[in-house]
Amino acid sequence: MAEHGVSEVITAIGWALLAFSLIGALYTFASGWAVGWFFSRQPAAEASLPPVTILKPLHGDEPGLRACLEGFCTQDYPSPIQIIFGVRDPFDPAIQVVRALAADFPRLDIEMVIDDRVYGANLKISNLVNMERLAKHPVIVVADSDVSVSPDYLRRLAAALSPSEVGYVSCAFVGVPTGTLWSKLSAMAINYHFLPSVAFGLGIRLAKPCFGPTMAFRRDVLDQAGGFIRFVDHLADDYEIGQAIRDLGYGFAIPPMTIGHGCPERSGRSLITHELRWARTIRLIDPASYAGSIVCHPAISVLAAVLLLHGSVASLVALGVVCLSRIYVMVMVDRALNAKLGLWWMAPIRDLLSVAIYLSAYVGKTVMWRGRRFRIGTAGKLIPHDRNPALARRAPVLTVESVHHAVDRHVVSQEPSFPA
Repeated sequence: MAEHGVSEVITAIGWALLAFSLIGALYTFASGWAVGWFFSRQPAAEASLPPVTILKPLHGDEPGLRACLEGFCTQDYPSPIQIIFGVRDPFDPAIQVVRALAADFPRLDIEMVIDDRVYGANLKISNLVNMERLAKHPVIVVADSDVSVSPDYLRRLAAALSPSEVGYVSCAFVGVPTGTLWSKLSAMAINYHFLPSVAFGLGIRLAKPCFGPTMAFRRDVLDQAGGFIRFVDHLADDYEIGQAIRDLGYGFAIPPMTIGHGCPERSGRSLITHELRWARTIRLIDPASYAGSIVCHPAISVLAAVLLLHGSVASLVALGVVCLSRIYVMVMVDRALNAKLGLWWMAPIRDLLSVAIYLSAYVGKTVMWRGRRFRIGTAGKLIPHDRNPALARRAPVLTVESVHHAVDRHVVSQEPSFPA
């Protein structure tokens, strides 16, 4: 009798998981449709194209760095452009890449800031604080070093930013693999999971994203939000900057375009470390949304349903529907991007890996970032968690007031004219 009762419970769980997997499949179909909607929108009219300062924080000679940086030097933009590159280490190999770039584009306004001052745990934001002081123009664009863009990139950003009610503009991005299997798996997560989720969230007007690979804002709006210095201790600095600007009453814009985001992963460890860092960060700063994102992973629930229902016809049909939904979203993304990763056969492995990352994010509160371990504290703040005291001292956490004084006292080491 007891065994019969246990069997009924297991069967009930199986049916519940089957139903949940079908909900997930329905979401996947909807997100695939949303990708088509996202790119079918009309771009903003070019009402104003003001002068722009582009801030490019660099860290090492990454794969494809020269090609990525060159895209910003060949923009089809009628107003003045200033490009500021910033590094912390005077021996950073990225400096030589910028020197060569400046020699090839002698008419561009290019500056190189070399400054090792640190104001908080987030070294990228410290770099931006050091660079921001040299900005000349009213519009600031922050672009990661591994971003690749089309010649109309600045035109689209400036057009989307022109309405006074828009406080910032950001861009959805697609993964650009470097050739390794791991980099292709990383790109698959971006193209076939992240991009459809963004499109769906925007389509139902629930998502309010601000993506770090590209952020654009008017300088006065950034100042109202507290400037970069306000975010020196946040790992998810893009999320916090967007939230701060929206809290001021401004809206945002995500134009119907994508930029390329490099996926340099060369090993399974680097892939898992990178994806787990972001998954754990999202869970800690927005736990409700992260919990709800389980609907994006119907593979695990349908496989469990097949197991608990002993491969019943209904469970196998559900498995087929889930697989069909994944194929549909991949077709829609490839069609929208006019490109294919050529790894459809890896889709089941990618889906199961995504589930593993999702679940693992619930274990622990530390992340690895650029070779250092951090604990994520309240509101997504980074807390150095290095066992080596010497490493921990490399990133002192100062108050905002003391930082402003520090900025006033020091002289930025820069190379204002190229070629030298």
